[in-house]
Amino acid sequence: MSTFFVNGQEVGFADGSESLLTFLREGLNLTGTKNGCSEGACGTCTVVVDGKAVRACIPPISKLVGKHVTTIEGLTERERAVYAYAFSKTGAVQCGFCTPGMVMSGKALLLQTPDPTSEQVRQALRGNICRCTGYVKIEEAILLAGRMFREGEAVPEPRLTGRLGEDFFRVDAAEKTLGTGLYTDDITLDGMVYAKVLRSKYPRARIVDIDYSLAALHPDYIQVITAEDVPGNIK
Repeated sequence: MSTFFVNGQEVGFADGSESLLTFLREGLNLTGTKNGCSEGACGTCTVVVDGKAVRACIPPISKLVGKHVTTIEGLTERERAVYAYAFSKTGAVQCGFCTPGMVMSGKALLLQTPDPTSEQVRQALRGNICRCTGYVKIEEAILLAGRMFREGEAVPEPRLTGRLGEDFFRVDAAEKTLGTGLYTDDITLDGMVYAKVLRSKYPRARIVDIDYSLAALHPDYIQVITAEDVPGNIK
């Protein structure tokens, strides 16, 4: 059996063909590493491997023998506090799905360059796609985190009065930053099954019959649900 290290713990595998992303999420239940595209294009699944930012969906785990992988769950308590504050303070979190990957790209940068320029931050984040927050605030968050690490700044305790016009943190900013916020793909329940929605290839088609006899022969088949199975007035 081959091994590598995840967040300081040695882990083993027999079949090295699966991606690091699948191994982390499905094998180790480390769902802070999000699955954005599975094609190496969005950077959402970024982790740190031996000090460098790596998109976890790309390398098979067979390429990681002996290496050290750090996921968002592997941040130190100090790092967790600083990044949560920095991303909250600068307003760098909206939907939050890309944020753990942004944090890990930022961490890899700050390991190599503790006092980066704005241009260096932008270069470090060039492989991370955000579709809602905008990159300026994320850049500001990384720069703020870098300053706090360099200068040993204590993480301020937010004090909010609730007065009109006062800036305040998103209530879910910290958990989204640290990957603890659960999205649908992160949820597992006992006996949970997966369904797939199938739509007609043709716009405004009138479906008069559905033949799912072949689907019913599949060993994993449970049920096909159609509009007839939905109770109440479906109109």
